[in-house]
Amino acid sequence: MTTVLIVDDQALQRLGFSMLLEQHPDLTLIGEATHGAEAVRKAAELKPDVVLMDVRMPGMDGIEATRRIVESGGRSRILVLTTFDLDEYAYDALRAGASGFLLKDALPDELVSGIRAVAAGDAVISPGLTRKLIDAFGSRLPGHTPEQQRQLARLTNREREVLTAIATGWSNTEIAERLSLAESTVKSHVSSILTKIGVRDRVQAVIFAYDTGLVRPA
Repeated sequence: MTTVLIVDDQALQRLGFSMLLEQHPDLTLIGEATHGAEAVRKAAELKPDVVLMDVRMPGMDGIEATRRIVESGGRSRILVLTTFDLDEYAYDALRAGASGFLLKDALPDELVSGIRAVAAGDAVISPGLTRKLIDAFGSRLPGHTPEQQRQLARLTNREREVLTAIATGWSNTEIAERLSLAESTVKSHVSSILTKIGVRDRVQAVIFAYDTGLVRPA
């Protein structure tokens, strides 16, 4: 059972999401919030598996709410909903720790699949779209910190290859084929990489790769 908190300032939007969740027995709506501050409070109280987070809301927006929820160290993962696929707000939300984003006009099945993927620890943004997003705002990348450099140094040469491939936009299957590895081996490498660089999912791993200069915007 996956629990979901809906955060959106529009009542009709919240109703639509709740009606969709009701159609799937494995998804349970445990709360709603109308702005960022309420989202932070309810995430702490209810501890949902997934927070469906609108970006543009009055008061505390979805980006700051995402940052605070992630920094709290809780288990909740954030799935950001935005109007445009290259919305600058979506990029900021990813840097704040969101596990991915979907467009608000996504098909119902896409949204449900996205919730399930995020709950399982995966990212819901395709690798190619992730790179497109980061490339679009590449000039804003802040550069690596000393801690990130230490984390990068912990990776083996093979793990660096795999991380580069992830940031380039390859799926696990493509990485396995191009590096002549078993897909199970690739999955093990990905898990090890996430642990060593201290991130929660592939989206954050891609950002790490760009921050440290392992991959550079096109």
